[in-house]
Amino acid sequence: MLIDIKIPTPGESITEVEITNWLVNDGDLVIKNQELAEVESDKATLALTATESGKIHIMLPAGSSAKVNATACTIDTDFAPQAITAVPASPHPSKATDNTDGQAAPISHDENSGQVKISPVAQQMMEAHHLSIDDVLNGLRRLGARDVEAVIHQNSNITGASVPAESRESTRQKMSPLRKKLSQRLVSVKNETAMLTTFNEANMSAVMSLRHQYNQPFQEKHGVKLGLMSFFIKAVTLALTEFPAVNSMIDGDDIITAHYADISVAVQTPKGLMVPVIRNAGQLSLAQIEHTLKELAEKARAGKLSIDEMSGGTFTITNGGVFGSMLSTPLINPPQSAILGMHAINDRPVAIDGKVEIRPMMYIALSYDHRLIDGKDSVGFLKRVKELVENPIQLMTQGKNPEQLLLDLM
Repeated sequence: MLIDIKIPTPGESITEVEITNWLVNDGDLVIKNQELAEVESDKATLALTATESGKIHIMLPAGSSAKVNATACTIDTDFAPQAITAVPASPHPSKATDNTDGQAAPISHDENSGQVKISPVAQQMMEAHHLSIDDVLNGLRRLGARDVEAVIHQNSNITGASVPAESRESTRQKMSPLRKKLSQRLVSVKNETAMLTTFNEANMSAVMSLRHQYNQPFQEKHGVKLGLMSFFIKAVTLALTEFPAVNSMIDGDDIITAHYADISVAVQTPKGLMVPVIRNAGQLSLAQIEHTLKELAEKARAGKLSIDEMSGGTFTITNGGVFGSMLSTPLINPPQSAILGMHAINDRPVAIDGKVEIRPMMYIALSYDHRLIDGKDSVGFLKRVKELVENPIQLMTQGKNPEQLLLDLM
């Protein structure tokens, strides 16, 4: 029986996607729940999954565009051998079948075959087609220059042999819908906003001391590491209540100001930059923020983020410091009007009580749309974030001075 495998729906407003990569070959025997291909829209990457076991016939090649609900391939269940059973659905995207179907197991071979290993699914396929390892190897006897270069390179890594001369080859690949959409958005930000950037620097001594002293008990109790991002997210949510214009956006002739903080956090993934959203971040504890960050980052890198998880943020934070950036001007994430840029922490000489001291310092940057946010609000907001990060105990007292709060002077 032939079963159609159709293009899934990435989101309500998306009607067309691109098949970026087939994880199996035409004519392969596949297993129920096996991931067959990666399908990418301008917002997310989805997996195409086998609904039954059988022989696959690919109808849409990699790189082609397809309408949602179009048939990407068919599976002939009459070819499904009894040995092949359904595998559990995986939460993570897979690579080629032979790399993801379990631990490779050694099989018998003649003395001319060399030391060969084969995965369980590959062995099941060979049995179904009555093929031996030598039959498969004989089908691979033709070697190209790249095959030889790959072996030479592999041997040079092991033996220290000289590396082949630098290649003069170049590659060309089609821009993915996600990258294309990102490019359009970045250009529109430059062209359609009056973007300015203001800078400050934060003394990270207090936060670094807290992390050094309490990271282990924090991790033991909450099951997650105490990172830097949660301090900045918490500081931003408090600063936004004091400078609501920074949490606003332009909609036609109207200004919409959110009285809540849904913080978008930029995450670098193999597919490009993803910006998942932490909802109601101001109501979360540091531990809750860290758990949410970890979950969203893992889903982003696995290509499993939903459209809802990337939509509706009111303010964005990006951390170029993880890549070593000392200073940058981050680009606004539309339709938002501002973005905070974190950077690398470096020991620098600073003046403290009239003396030069060495402290772990971080440059911070706020890019903002000057059509909506005035200099007073942008500078004041960034200065407030600096103050809260330098005095993290205020994150617990809603930004109020704990000593004045204790003495009822607020």
